[in-house]
Amino acid sequence: MATRKIRIDGDSILRKICKPVTEMTPRLSQLIDDMFDTMYEANGVGLAAPQVGIVKRIVVIDIGDKNPLTLINPEIIETSGEQTGDEGCLSLPGKVGQVTRPMRVVCKALDRDMNEITVTGEGLLARAICHEADHLEGILYKDKVEDGLYETE
Repeated sequence: MATRKIRIDGDSILRKICKPVTEMTPRLSQLIDDMFDTMYEANGVGLAAPQVGIVKRIVVIDIGDKNPLTLINPEIIETSGEQTGDEGCLSLPGKVGQVTRPMRVVCKALDRDMNEITVTGEGLLARAICHEADHLEGILYKDKVEDGLYETE
């Protein structure tokens, strides 16, 4: 188990557009393992590579449904519906804010074996996919907050 330092809002790497992954290497495989360890250690449901200082299009998500996801080069290809709710981020500790996201998303990506997959997410999974995909474009959820951020307990 290896955890990495989570970059905090204000770190310029969080605003960079990430580079596509073209091949799986032992180093990237280790990064994915470390990202899961880091996310679980921080009690998160998703983590994007730039949050641990790597400008690659990789995200990991686990919403607690016993189906952890690795999404490489994710691309949201379809959305429907709408949900508004509190959202937080491991890179903005202690803060939450109301964000409107699609209720359902279809995401095309590669898995950690570089096989093309399609993931359909609803509710929390849809929110997590959108949130993490935004990180890969240098977008933080605070950019989409409707009524400002507020402190959590």
